[in-house]
Parts: sequence; C-alpha cells; structure tokens
Amino acid sequence: MATLYAQAESNIRKTWLLITFFFIFIIGLGWLFSYLLDNSIFLIVAIILAVFQSFASFWYSDKIVLALSRAKPIEKQDNPELYRLVENLCITAGLPLPKIYIIEETQPNAFATGRDAKHAVIAVTRGLLEKLERVELEGVIAHELSHIGNKDMLLQTIVVILAGVIAIISNFFLRISYGRIGRKERERDSSGAILMIFGIIAAILAPIAATLIQLAISRKREFLADASGVLLTRYPDGLARALEKISEDPNPLRVASNATAHLFIANPFRRKETKNWLMNLFSTHPPIEERIKALREMQI
Repeated sequence: MATLYAQAESNIRKTWLLITFFFIFIIGLGWLFSYLLDNSIFLIVAIILAVFQSFASFWYSDKIVLALSRAKPIEKQDNPELYRLVENLCITAGLPLPKIYIIEETQPNAFATGRDAKHAVIAVTRGLLEKLERVELEGVIAHELSHIGNKDMLLQTIVVILAGVIAIISNFFLRISYGRIGRKERERDSSGAILMIFGIIAAILAPIAATLIQLAISRKREFLADASGVLLTRYPDGLARALEKISEDPNPLRVASNATAHLFIANPFRRKETKNWLMNLFSTHPPIEERIKALREMQI
C-alpha cells in the first residue's frame, strides 16, 4: 500500500519525466525540420507565434472557461456553508480564498481555473452541492484546491505551448516541403529523398504524439491532485465516494465541451469508460476505477 507522500512524489516524478521528454522531442523535431529545409527561420517564427498565442489565452482562459460553462459568481451570504468549507481548506493549504462560482447543472462536477493562486476560481455544479455529503464535497474541493496549489494551470499552459509549437512547425514543414519531393529530391541522392519522406511522416505523426504526451501529463496531474487533496482532508474515502457518485450519475453536463472537459474533476461526458489501453491514451482523465483504487490503498 502506498503512502500519500509516496503517491504524490511518484506522480510529480512521472510528470516531469514526461515534460523532459516533451522538450527533447520538440528540440529533435526542430533540428530535423531545419536540417531537411536548410532554413531555421520558419521554426523561430512558428515558436514565437505559438508562445504568443498560448500566453494570450493563459491570461484570459479563466474568463473564457467561465463563460462557456455559464458559471455564475456567488457571495458568502449565498451559500455560507460552502464558503466556510472552502475557507477552512484554504487555511490548511495555505492558499488565498479563490472566487467561487456555481454552474446550474444537475450533474455533480467541479473544476478550478485561473492563471495563479491569487486569481484562482473554483466552480461547482448545483448537482455536486445537492448530491454529495459534506465529507465527499470536502474531498472534491480539496482536489480542486490542490490543482491551484500544484500550479497545474501554469503547467498546462506550458504543455499547451509545447504541443502548439509542435503542431505549428509540423504544419509549416509540410507546407514548405510540399512539392520538394517531386522537384528538389530529383537533384539529391536516394538517401536524401528517403530522409525527406521520413521528415514528412514525422511531421504528420508529431502532433498526434504531442497530444498523447499532453493527455498523459493531464492524467498524472489528476492522480497528483487526488493525493494532494487527501493530504488536506486526511480522509481518502471522502474523495473516493465522491468520485463514485460523480461517475454513476447519469445526467449530462450540457455546458461541457471538448475545450473544457479536461478541467473537470471527472469526465463530464456520460460515456462508458473503457479498459482498452489504446482508447485510454486519448482520455483527459485516468479511469475512475483506478483513481478510486489508488485512493483506497493510500495510507495516511
């Protein structure tokens, strides 16, 4: 049985290994494309564009997500019990109190967003407040506060930038190299033509690989937020029971979209989870059964 600290350290270590691989992958891809085209200027331009676009969205992503989710801000007098619960957990976590929003949906779910701890937001659905017991709700809030404390919003921005850079430089390479196989490669030897073909295949597959790494990091951060949340509540079964109720609830989350699904504590789309490893590679969340199992095997 894993201790809470061992579980958290394991997930942090795996996350940074994935990010390190991400950096190596993008450097290698950039070198390959530059070598094949004998020009690195377009790569520099692509990186600048991707970074600018990603950081622009970082500064305004919370407003966009809240608007898409139709979340409404509440004050302390609107729900004193929820506010006290969040305040107590923030004191334990050493975090400033985030703004609290309510989504008028029957599916129990929640998410955290914001560019840093001082500008953080926690949004919970009406169904979460109505269907969960206090210890279960506490587990969910602790999970979301852990995303804030672990700086997951910043990390996700970095990962999105890297994935965006890979997608843009791959697209640029395909556009620039189009036609070179038929024109310039006739002037090269056969090994040069083969290398160019390899570069085109890499450009097609690289964005898929980048997406898979991005999703893998997202899944590891969910495991980490589970473990970190339990460190706040000291009660793993509260979050485990909450995840069970959330996964078993049949109601759809009408405001959910592919752009925001990864933010929620559990996949908001009511489709049956599969044990197929290939399908799980494209999932934003780890299987609920695995999360519950890990929580119930933790030792405090």
